[in-house]
Order: sequence, then structure tokens, then C-alpha cells
Amino acid sequence: MRNPVPSTALVPLAGGAVPYRTAPMSQYYNGPVSDHFDGERFFDPDHVRPRGRPDLLRWMRDRYVRGTKAKWPAWAPSPHADSPPERVTGTRWRISYVGHASFLVQAAGLNILLDPVWSARASPVRFAGPKRVNDPGIAFGALPPIHVVLVSHAHYDHLDASTLARLASAHHPRVITPLGNDTIMRNHDPAIAAEGHDWHDRVEMGDGVAVTLVPTRHWSARTLSDRNMALWASFVIDSPAGRIYFVADSGYGEGRHFRAVRERYGPLRLAILPIGAYEPRWFMRDQHMNPAESVQAFIDCDAELALAHHHGTFQLTDEAIEAPRVALSEALNRAGILAERFRVLQPGQVWEL
Repeated sequence: MRNPVPSTALVPLAGGAVPYRTAPMSQYYNGPVSDHFDGERFFDPDHVRPRGRPDLLRWMRDRYVRGTKAKWPAWAPSPHADSPPERVTGTRWRISYVGHASFLVQAAGLNILLDPVWSARASPVRFAGPKRVNDPGIAFGALPPIHVVLVSHAHYDHLDASTLARLASAHHPRVITPLGNDTIMRNHDPAIAAEGHDWHDRVEMGDGVAVTLVPTRHWSARTLSDRNMALWASFVIDSPAGRIYFVADSGYGEGRHFRAVRERYGPLRLAILPIGAYEPRWFMRDQHMNPAESVQAFIDCDAELALAHHHGTFQLTDEAIEAPRVALSEALNRAGILAERFRVLQPGQVWEL
């Protein structure tokens, strides 16, 4: 956690100096005011705010009174299960899909987990909340030595504190995460070696691998009282095998973030993009892309290849379990993009580049 500046300090921002409050109410982070932190909470510089309680109640009414929520199967197992090697060297990548937004990326001798969730539910409790409909594509005991973990934000389907504690006990990895999320992790288990970083911070991993946190259009919360007290981010991973852009959750907006990554960090070998959790659009459009928007994000960031996630494991929103795959295929056809360039894997499937 970064230390606050003295109470008399003025923090320079574009357009003038802004006084900094030394005693913010934030539970997770104390630091200087910036263009996306007001001294208490983080915010989207484009002034996009998460939906409020009236909209949430309207959505719940539609789901359970009008029946807009599609029914998922109670269990939809993947026929695949991966047993990764100890490491991958040279200029190759090996990317294994664990499920939802979780991946194992192996390159340059490093093993990197993205948003690892091995828990049965994406929830603060074990007895309720979205329950996974398939096993993780890699059994926890089959993981190779994990060196680095990237966690994008505080939502329970991305920051799984129980899994992070298991990883800390078994593998002792570095955990790179946006500001404030490191406090959440250490509050759960002080053994989690979490490092909080701001947008555009570059973190060296060694062996020619580095990760940079970049802005994305989203928000965060763990409870009813901590909305946006921790930051959210996407990641650009540089390696000898090329550059990966991992977008965990994001609205599309005007596509500015995707074009900015291309302009600032490109060229990109691979973009890992979400295609699920997007219905109803009136509620989700500012925080989650639908498949057509993900295809446009792929075009905007100008990556060579893309890999889909955020589908088929946890039912968080109203679309059917196969809807993201179908809609992605249709969007790729309309854009004239071969399906081989934007792949959809099942848990346990591997893509080697």
C-alpha cells in the first residue's frame, strides 16, 4: 500500500493543483489524488459509473418475474483436461484454458496464471452465488511451479482469495494486481505476496518478461460498502514470444482503450478478450462487451490473434451457455475474420504458438 502524502501537499494534475486528503475512507488504498482516484475511491476518467440499486432491482425483477434469465445446465463438463509441462522456453507460448477468465500462460521459462479461480463458486460464501458448471481445466495438483499471478480486479469471479491462498502455500508466486487489491488479498492471508500497482506501471518479471497495467472500462466491489475502493486493470505482457494483451472485464465504450494499447504498446501477438456475461445490454453494456464488441476490440487493438474467455463456466448474466460462441461466430463472419484467428477453447484445451 502506498503511503499518503502530507496533509499540506498539493498534488499536481492537468489543469492545476488539487489538495490531497490524508484520511480517506478507503478500506484498501491510501495515496495521492490522480486522474482516476479522488482520495477515497477510484473512478473511470470517462465518467462511466456502475449501475445503481434501482437498475439492479429492475434487472432482478426482469430475471425472476419476467423470466429473461436463460437456464443453464447444472453440469456441463469439458472433455479436456490438461497436464502442463514444468516450463516452456525459447520463443514459444503454451496457453491453457482453466475456465471462465483463468489461464495458465507458459513462456520464457515462466509460468503465469491469469485471474485464477479454482473455487466452486464465484461468491463471498460457499453456499450461494454463481456455481461453476465444469471442473477447472487443470487440476490444482497438476499445476507446474507458478512464478507469477496476475489478478485484474476485485470481483469474486476474478479475485478468488481462497485460490490465491492455496497458491501462496504451494507455490509462493508474486501476485501483480491493481492498487487496493493487494490489501484485500493480504487481509485474507498475509502469506499472499501481493503487489499493488497503478495504471501504466511496468513490472519486470525477469527472463525478458514484463507486465504493464493498462486502463480498462470497468469497476470493482467486494461488499455493499467498498465500491471502487480498489482499482481495476487490463495487462500487457511482454515476452520473447511476443506481446499478450489480457482484458479481463471491460465495456467497449468508444474503443479508446483498445486503440490506445495498440498505439502505445503494439504490435500485439495475441489479445485475450471476454465474450460472455453481456445480457441484458441496457444493464451490462458499460462493464461487459458482447461478442460483436469483442470482435471490434480485436480489430481496434490490431492483434494478430485472439482468444476468448468469460464464457461457459459461471452463469453471471442472462444469456444462454452457448450464446457467446454462436454470437462470436456470427460477428467474425460479418467482419470477414477467420475463426482460426479468434479461438474459443473449452477448459483443459491448449493453444501453442
